[in-house]
Amino acid sequence: MNKREGKNKYSDKELAEFKELIVSKLEKAKNELDILRSAINQDESNDTQDTSPTFKVLEEGASTLSKEEAGRLAQRQQKFIQHLEAALVRIENKTYGICRETGKLIPAERLKAVPHATLSIEAKNKR
Repeated sequence: MNKREGKNKYSDKELAEFKELIVSKLEKAKNELDILRSAINQDESNDTQDTSPTFKVLEEGASTLSKEEAGRLAQRQQKFIQHLEAALVRIENKTYGICRETGKLIPAERLKAVPHATLSIEAKNKR
């Protein structure tokens, strides 16, 4: 029998371990978001004044594309940060790790892989 069977919430010690994992991921995610934002906001560092007009147009197009891609990545990263912050709130409320559909405990292995998960695999597969 699995030691978690019949258990309906994680212990304070387990929650503290998950919190440590989430805080670490949150710090990394915020650093990556800062890098993406600086890539979006940086002034043109490559001066194209002396290059051919064709090359300049191609370079500006590539610059725009990379800024658009960086913008999309920054939006995804911001959403990930919000999910991690919400997970921290659930830890404080001691509701972390409980599937919002089944009410069952989400396995620790799943939470270690996806620390912001709110659904068990069972509930996710039903969707």
